[in-house]
Amino acid sequence: MMPFLIGAVCISAIAAFTDLRWGLIPNALSFGGALAGALGHLAYGWHLGGWRAGLAALGAAAAGALLCALAPAALFYRGSMGGGDVKLFAALGACCQPLLGIEAQLYAFVLAAAWVPAQLLREGRLGALLGRACLALLQPLLPRRSRRPLPPAAAHWIRLGPAMLGGTLLVLLSRL
Repeated sequence: MMPFLIGAVCISAIAAFTDLRWGLIPNALSFGGALAGALGHLAYGWHLGGWRAGLAALGAAAAGALLCALAPAALFYRGSMGGGDVKLFAALGACCQPLLGIEAQLYAFVLAAAWVPAQLLREGRLGALLGRACLALLQPLLPRRSRRPLPPAAAHWIRLGPAMLGGTLLVLLSRL
């Protein structure tokens, strides 16, 4: 599994660079990474145990791509995540298969969740966000006549590519 993890780290490193530099993750990288992961698993399984093992490994890569893209796809349709991020999660799932792909995804989300408050604090917007969060939490506890409409929350976008690189690196380091 180590060659596939190293490949996933390389894919996510390129994606992190392009995401930070230009704000996008190229389709060629995502689709190429998914295809390389799937074909690599097919060849590796075929080498180890024939065509049945190859097809099983290919199925595991496809399952990894599908499972790793489900939650990000839901976030994309809600307008909370970019499409390049979703496709990159699918590519990492195809390279790492379901278990390691979801583990890398979890680490990426944790790293992103830790980064956002630090970035908001640096921009001076953390206090306003915490105030809106407290108001939202208190609204259900107030009587109906005392409730106020919540102010619109300002969207805060971050580049998720570096967090995906960090998550993939954490998975690789945990397997050494």
